[in-house]
Amino acid sequence: MTFKELLSLIGNVGFPIVVASYLLIRTNGKMDRLKDAIHELSESIKVLKEELRREHV
Repeated sequence: MTFKELLSLIGNVGFPIVVASYLLIRTNGKMDRLKDAIHELSESIKVLKEELRREHV
């Protein structure tokens, strides 16, 4: 996106909307990675719980 296009977009929809859209687009990939990391952590906790149950039986 060129500077002219950015200025046109700001003029058409407003600065707050442009900033909010930029931040949403930018953080989307990070949120996906965070979701995957949380899922992986959840699976690891399940495995550890099972191992602890087997040790105490």
